[in-house]
Amino acid sequence: MLRKKEIISILIATLVLAFTISLLKSMSLFGFIFLMVLIVILINLFAKKIASFYLDSEIETKLWDFERYGYRAHWYLKKPFPIGVFLPIVVTAITLGALSKIVLTWMATLTFEIKPKTYRAAKRHGIYSFTEMTELHIGFVAAAGIFANLVFSVIGYLLGFPDFARLNIYYAFFNMIPISDLDGSKIFFGNFVMWCFLAALTLIGMAYALLLV
Repeated sequence: MLRKKEIISILIATLVLAFTISLLKSMSLFGFIFLMVLIVILINLFAKKIASFYLDSEIETKLWDFERYGYRAHWYLKKPFPIGVFLPIVVTAITLGALSKIVLTWMATLTFEIKPKTYRAAKRHGIYSFTEMTELHIGFVAAAGIFANLVFSVIGYLLGFPDFARLNIYYAFFNMIPISDLDGSKIFFGNFVMWCFLAALTLIGMAYALLLV
């Protein structure tokens, strides 16, 4: 179900996030934090995989990279810049003192590409139905991952794992930001009402995680 490139991307993202969070919390907890971050990422990923399956498509997860820097067609970097690996480290370095008590760093590191399974769509719906993914379909897939993280944050809190609950909320929050190729951008342009709904839930979760828990 996971391709080799996806596994490598997930492991790199998990290592970077676990390392930066451990710097803010305690390096002695690196192994435990690594496991929690990995579970959070997999929850998001498999929710998207399931949603894409029911939309007769498949997704491939990759590290969030930055390539285009302008509006003109030729304004591209020669090589994609791995901003998903860079940002958590930079944000942690800048805010290490200010956020040491909150233990919060940038957590949006992965994006996904989606393509329809034409042979499955042809079999189930007819050869000319659902052969292309609309922005609404892509938004639904991205929203499935965000919603799964929010649900598991509640489950984690109810089961007595507040750190796991916080990580799910933080991961959902940063991925909901509608910039570049993040999930939030896909949801925002796919269905603005759905983005507003999930953004409201995420902000409520963030407020609870930062102020009340």
